[in-house]
Amino acid sequence: MRRAALFLAAFALAIPAGAAPVHRAPPAPAARDWSRTVVATPEGGFRMGNPAAPVKLVEYGSLTCPHCAAFAREGTPPLVAKYVRTGKVSYEFRNYILNSIDVSASLVARCAGPVGFFRIAETLYATQKQWVDRILAERDRLNALPEPQRLPRVVEIGGFYQVAARYGLTAARARQCLADPRGLERLGQMYQAAQALGVTGTPTFFLNGNMLDVNEWPSVEPLIRQATGG
Repeated sequence: MRRAALFLAAFALAIPAGAAPVHRAPPAPAARDWSRTVVATPEGGFRMGNPAAPVKLVEYGSLTCPHCAAFAREGTPPLVAKYVRTGKVSYEFRNYILNSIDVSASLVARCAGPVGFFRIAETLYATQKQWVDRILAERDRLNALPEPQRLPRVVEIGGFYQVAARYGLTAARARQCLADPRGLERLGQMYQAAQALGVTGTPTFFLNGNMLDVNEWPSVEPLIRQATGG
């Protein structure tokens, strides 16, 4: 009992009666990750980021373009991490079709919707040389096929069905998109719109509506940084 009394007395001295309770500020809410906001645009592209971002970057690209693949590898990760995620910059990708292989790859990737498109495109860019080489090795056989059979066969040889399946797009759904004339029409509309803006190759970037004369990340980033004010 004596020890208990001494303990209670010491405790009372450590925290005097009537001491004001400690009020701690609630934790600050986690910053929003704007890279998770992905939508289709009226122009036919897919945009990632804050729709009200003060800086808007648009890329006209081709899934078969090696320079686009290089930007996807070297530029897209820091672009998203440093600028898109924070809400400073929105990034929109618009297809600029270069060839029939590109048509097949783009129709499948676009079939997955805005979020799926970026994920499939990232995978296709990372493995671009392998599937392009496989398809080119079958070029003569492909050219001998009737047009309605050619696009699905390119998708099979390229392994696009398997890539799409990783992100929830079934082969049956992908085949529907390949056969839908509206998909081809949309790609054609984007191509014509790009040419009207002066696009002649890929990748071509527009920053707040102004075409850039550079297309590599070490040259593009300083322009983005300047537009965002640092």
